[in-house]
Amino acid sequence: MENNAVLNAEQALGSDQLLKLTALLYLKEALVDQKFESCRELIDTAKNLGVTQSDISAEIANYLNVGNSGRQKTGRLRSY
Repeated sequence: MENNAVLNAEQALGSDQLLKLTALLYLKEALVDQKFESCRELIDTAKNLGVTQSDISAEIANYLNVGNSGRQKTGRLRSY
């Protein structure tokens, strides 16, 4: 039986990539929890860590397209 829990260097995420993914995860959680007052700071932090605008926009679009029941549908999205 192979132990697949140990990753080689090619499979492991670098620390930069891990930080980017974590920043996007925090943004996604803030959107889902409707903590919109935190989103501006989370977006700025994500950008400072190297997350692209297209990745940030994709997370926001995903949130809008999921059909969150508590979200008001306005049809307008402010671009940061």
